[in-house]
Amino acid sequence: METTNKLFPVFLKLSKLNTLIVGGGNVALEKLNALLKNDPGALVTLVGTQISAGIREIAAGVPNVRLIERPFQTDDLKPEVRIVILATADRAVNEIIYNQASERGILTNVADTPDLCDFYLGSTVTKGHVKIGISTNGQSPTFAKRFRELLESILPDETNELVENLNKIRRQLKVSFSEKVKILNAHTRELVSGDND
Repeated sequence: METTNKLFPVFLKLSKLNTLIVGGGNVALEKLNALLKNDPGALVTLVGTQISAGIREIAAGVPNVRLIERPFQTDDLKPEVRIVILATADRAVNEIIYNQASERGILTNVADTPDLCDFYLGSTVTKGHVKIGISTNGQSPTFAKRFRELLESILPDETNELVENLNKIRRQLKVSFSEKVKILNAHTRELVSGDND
């Protein structure tokens, strides 16, 4: 039986989208770290009955992260919230909040519960302007992590410089779009194959 990954990869500007994390333990810490690693300007509100020292330490140095230490309340799903990440250890609570968020049209991720996810937090490789997202369709985050490590070791340190140079070339070209694509494809083909002597 053939299985396909029907997820649509998209890169979000988290500094323009309000994210709500529910939970205050290690999983919430992991999710908060992932958001801030990808965008230190991410707008995050974290609500948890007990918020760990690790989360507090991170939030103390990041003005765009707001902590609320109390149980989740339905009013936390404010109209400006666009993304919800549920990181509580209680599946019943996660399911209730997931349903409330869904009713409001808010995209939701429930940690380690693929059937209650509108999206997954993939593993990412970043080299300057280049960002590669990796997804296993929620099947094996461990594989995604290992594959990320492999890609990080393969991508040259000069990747960002190459991309910036290609952008300069792209901006300087005064030809039709289709001709521009041909020229840039030729340059990138040379870079990838190593035939740029």
